[in-house]
Amino acid sequence: MANPNPRIIRLEEGWNNEIKNRAIDRLENHLNGNTKGSIVLFPPKEYVEIYTTCYDMCTQRSPFNWSRELYDRHGETIQNYLNDTVLPVLQEKIVIWESSSSTQGSRASEMLLTELQARWKNHQIMNEWLQKFFMYLDRYYVKHHSLPTLIQSGLRIFKTQIYDQVKVQVTKAVLSLIDAERENGIIDKGLLKNNVALYEAMGTGSLDAYTADLETQLLESTREYYVRKRQDWIATDSTPAYLIKAEDALNEERTRVSEYLNLSSESKILRVVEEELLEVVEKMLLEKESSGCKVLLAQDKSEDLKRMFRLFGRLDNGLQPMATIVQGFISNMGSDCIDKRATRLETEKDKNDDPEFVKSLLSLHDKYLGVIKNDFAGHSLFQKALRDAFEEIVNRNVGQFSNAELMSTFCDRVLKTGGEKLNETEVDDSLEKVVQLFSYLTDKDLFAEIYRNQLAKRLLNQRSASDDSEKMMIAKLKMQCGTQFTSKMEGMLGDLAVGSDQKTEFENRIKQLKNETKESSKLDFSVQVLTTGFWPTYKSPEVALPQKMSKCMEVYKDWHDNKYAKRKLTWIFSLGTANVKATFGKKTYDFMVTSLQAVALNVFNEGVTLSFEELKQTLNLEEDILKPLMHSLSCGKYKVINKLPANNKINPTDSFTANKDFSSKMKRVRIPMASLDASHNTKRVEEDRSIAIEAAIVRIMKTRKTLAHQQLIAEVLSQLAFFKPNPRVIKRRIEALIEREYLERNTDQGNAYNYLA
Repeated sequence: MANPNPRIIRLEEGWNNEIKNRAIDRLENHLNGNTKGSIVLFPPKEYVEIYTTCYDMCTQRSPFNWSRELYDRHGETIQNYLNDTVLPVLQEKIVIWESSSSTQGSRASEMLLTELQARWKNHQIMNEWLQKFFMYLDRYYVKHHSLPTLIQSGLRIFKTQIYDQVKVQVTKAVLSLIDAERENGIIDKGLLKNNVALYEAMGTGSLDAYTADLETQLLESTREYYVRKRQDWIATDSTPAYLIKAEDALNEERTRVSEYLNLSSESKILRVVEEELLEVVEKMLLEKESSGCKVLLAQDKSEDLKRMFRLFGRLDNGLQPMATIVQGFISNMGSDCIDKRATRLETEKDKNDDPEFVKSLLSLHDKYLGVIKNDFAGHSLFQKALRDAFEEIVNRNVGQFSNAELMSTFCDRVLKTGGEKLNETEVDDSLEKVVQLFSYLTDKDLFAEIYRNQLAKRLLNQRSASDDSEKMMIAKLKMQCGTQFTSKMEGMLGDLAVGSDQKTEFENRIKQLKNETKESSKLDFSVQVLTTGFWPTYKSPEVALPQKMSKCMEVYKDWHDNKYAKRKLTWIFSLGTANVKATFGKKTYDFMVTSLQAVALNVFNEGVTLSFEELKQTLNLEEDILKPLMHSLSCGKYKVINKLPANNKINPTDSFTANKDFSSKMKRVRIPMASLDASHNTKRVEEDRSIAIEAAIVRIMKTRKTLAHQQLIAEVLSQLAFFKPNPRVIKRRIEALIEREYLERNTDQGNAYNYLA
């Protein structure tokens, strides 16, 4: 049962006899190291008695409720202890630290920080015990009067009485130790971590004190330190050596933060290091004469380039100057390849087949595509640098033949029999690289026209090494440019697939006719039907055929007309091939020739001698066709026809006869003949371009209705994927559309056009 008349505890009695004597004095003695042994500071019974005294003094009725007085004396106790005991000791250490020499600086700094660490730890002990004794104040008095809690009050007093008095010197001591560690000195990292925790605690829930009193000075100190380092390194080190040191510095600073600084400082410190070691001297490092970016590229220094990319990638827009140098370097390397070709053409005849040049471009592209993928992580800036460099290289033509034609001819070498000696994997790899190079071409339509002509020759002359490779190349082009780009090429392959079935059907018909008529012919005959829209246009001379060949054609025409009544046949003799059996003395040869060559050889069967004019009448051929035809038979490697006079030029005054003395080590002899058609029809390409430009103009104007001239030019250029026309050409097509009343000039705006529906 509670005592109805409890004893009233007077303020001075309770404070002096109980709280100060039994608790505070004892606690201060302990903190000052005046207690001996490892005894428990306040056994439970004693603690409860002290707590009860505080409790009773706070719960007595007014005027004997001492809550306010105890709260005030709690603060005064801490303040007096800090002022009388802690501050003088710290000031003494500061005097020693300030008077220490540079060689003793680290030791003096550690002494100061060690003392502060001990005093901060003691304060935390005092704060916790006093909070335990006066806990009832926190529960009621503090809460009801919206006062700082006892712990908060203790921290504020420490900040005012100790921290604010010593923070300037302590910060300098911390920074001196950090600088010592940067110079490979050995320091007590735990000591630094504990002192940094003091800065954090002084913010009472925020990092304001840490930021204002330590971090700001740390960033300034870091900047000053790395300015000195930068000046030393840039004067003596190569770019790779400098960047190694810069990367090490960044890693060390990151480690330093994780070991004893607040993690929020990491990005700020690293930014300072990046600015001073990288940003300020980026241009100088990249352009160093003997070790800059160009030199590293030239010497294939992969690791150094990766490091350069990593470090400058940390800066805002830090990679752009590097990408510009890479682009310039690749452009120069490409120019070297072009210059070598130009030099070679000074002593050699230009031709549309230059595998050495194309391979040099493929090798260059493959190499730096790998550099950008591996060393620069495929970054978009460097991909653009590669693209811009190769757009400049690939579209710079030297000599009579364009790079588009050289690339197409290289594909022809890869895909035809007797060309490049490659296995299936190497063929695929070569074609993939050519298509990558092709993607940079401005005149893609010109490449398509040349490639289609060469594809036609491979297919019709049975010179294609692999149908699968042909389909694979067309698929790659289709992937790059779309269905419209390859539709004709796919149609050509489709014609051959259908043609094989037609050949089988016609052969069966021939066998049937032979059985019905009991005729035996030594002439084997087959026809390949082509769709006009898919294939290139060819010269079609009306040559006078031998009777047996004419008969074969009539049989095929009757069969074809009967089967496909609505289709019209046009014979292209310049594309046909024939195997001719020829006997010279006791030797027999198989000549592999074109149909025109076979007809010409047939004329000389009886050993006759014919003049050029007689041949012209006999074969019913124009001079521009007969000259290359007879040149192939009388002036080439295999001279099966003798020409008088004997030289390498065909003239209208020449005469011809069979070469009775012809001999060859090979039984099967291929006699090549120069093509009667150009590798591509330039006029047709220009016509197709005009149609594409006009179609783009009409599409744009139909949507926009009215458009200014410059805007129309820009939109047309953006829509044309396969070539880049000169703006003057676009202007001419606009004029043509105005004449044909698709467009009209805008009367209100002199430099604009209206669409006419």
